[in-house]
Amino acid sequence: MVFKRLLGTFGVGAPSVDTVLAQSRVQPGEMLRGEVRLQGGDFDADIESIVLALVTRAEAEHGEGEQTGLIEFARTQVSGPFKLRTGEQRTLPFEFPVPWEAPITEVWGQPLYGMAMGVRTELAIARAVDKGDLDPVQIVPLPSQDAVLQAFSRLGFQPKSADVEVGTLYGIAHHLPCYQEIEFFPPPQHAHAVSEVELTFVANPGGLHIVLEASGRGPADDSFGRWYVSHEEALERDWGAEITGWLNAVASYGHHGGYGHDPYGHGGYGHDPYAPHGGHHGGHHSGPGMGAVVAAGAVGAVGGFLAAEAIDEIGDMLEGEEED
Repeated sequence: MVFKRLLGTFGVGAPSVDTVLAQSRVQPGEMLRGEVRLQGGDFDADIESIVLALVTRAEAEHGEGEQTGLIEFARTQVSGPFKLRTGEQRTLPFEFPVPWEAPITEVWGQPLYGMAMGVRTELAIARAVDKGDLDPVQIVPLPSQDAVLQAFSRLGFQPKSADVEVGTLYGIAHHLPCYQEIEFFPPPQHAHAVSEVELTFVANPGGLHIVLEASGRGPADDSFGRWYVSHEEALERDWGAEITGWLNAVASYGHHGGYGHDPYGHGGYGHDPYAPHGGHHGGHHSGPGMGAVVAAGAVGAVGGFLAAEAIDEIGDMLEGEEED
């Protein structure tokens, strides 16, 4: 994928930039590779830095409602200071580590409705920063994540939409200032008990957190299921049986669980070696609901949270997906 942009922030005759990705589909934890190609303009330019940022659309609680904007959740520096001569061509290769916790943008090979992600190139000259157009990137599931998703498919769940929420999850060690919720319509055999099920993944190099939230019909509380497994164990676990057992227990117990309550009753959550010292996730945690644990101040993300007027490019991406 390429964007070529005359850097209007710096005036007529300024340098132009192409950002070329070697691949636009990566898994969490992989390297996003490519190169930044610079074409000198009509004058020598003192480049201060070139930075790449991964950004996506996110929602944050704002007063009584929600605010939608862009959130930057990872960045890497491609270059420090150098002089770009008049008319000079220069190519700078890069490797951008994708966070293990990065939100995924597709399920079962199809784009997730509501998700869009891109790489933004920032070029700093003379203390001014030009933030280039977004180059779309697809984050595809890890094999361990796909094992869970395939179980949802076999059980008859249908994806509804997905979003990224600014905040933190209770009792889970994670490093990004946000988390993803993937929403599913339940299959007919469970539709009488739940209106939807939300799935959240938090991955790390050693394993995978899985959080399920079932929304009850009527005034009943939401119920939660939690697991932590290694990536290898995730491939061997019978997730169809796990999810079915949890949903049956949700229906039987009538939605009386807060975050971390395990109505399945066997404590499916395991030890997370990447948690802070002393972090052990037992079978029967209790605590506030998901909406109560969005961390105050988490809007100060890696590169900040941009209000709705700054998300035109993400909107264009989403419109393009709908046309496809």
